[in-house]
Amino acid sequence: MSPDDLLKEEASLVFDRFSAADALELGLEACRVAREEIGKPVAVHVERDDYPLFTHFMDGTDANNLYWVTVKKNVVRRFGHSSLYEGLSRKARGTTFLADTGLPETEYRAEGGSIPLVIRGEGRIGTITVSGLTGAEDHAVACKAARYALSRMEKP
Repeated sequence: MSPDDLLKEEASLVFDRFSAADALELGLEACRVAREEIGKPVAVHVERDDYPLFTHFMDGTDANNLYWVTVKKNVVRRFGHSSLYEGLSRKARGTTFLADTGLPETEYRAEGGSIPLVIRGEGRIGTITVSGLTGAEDHAVACKAARYALSRMEKP
């Protein structure tokens, strides 16, 4: 995907509301996609910016996944766009996230897997972050789960 494609994707993933129950459904769907469609374990973390709403580390993940969840969600919290977008947009400009921002890799990594949770009229209120696959696959799982959650909200 190009950086422009990623921005369009983000624009399509906007919620009208987002509750703790929605976070549970979102997190469980991300786990289901990884387990049933990809067949690999992941860590999934959903949060409003100030507190976690869902965290699950599937069997086969470990503390290294906690590092990746943290550094990817920090990118989204700081810049407002997906961690994949932040990395690819800099690559398209001929630089790297580290060279462009100077932010420590111990706290920020622009690898795919964390996307913003946006409420229409409010803006970004949190993140869903997936770790355990390639960055592109982590991103795809997070987006697929968000599309599922959005489709469930549209039904009466």
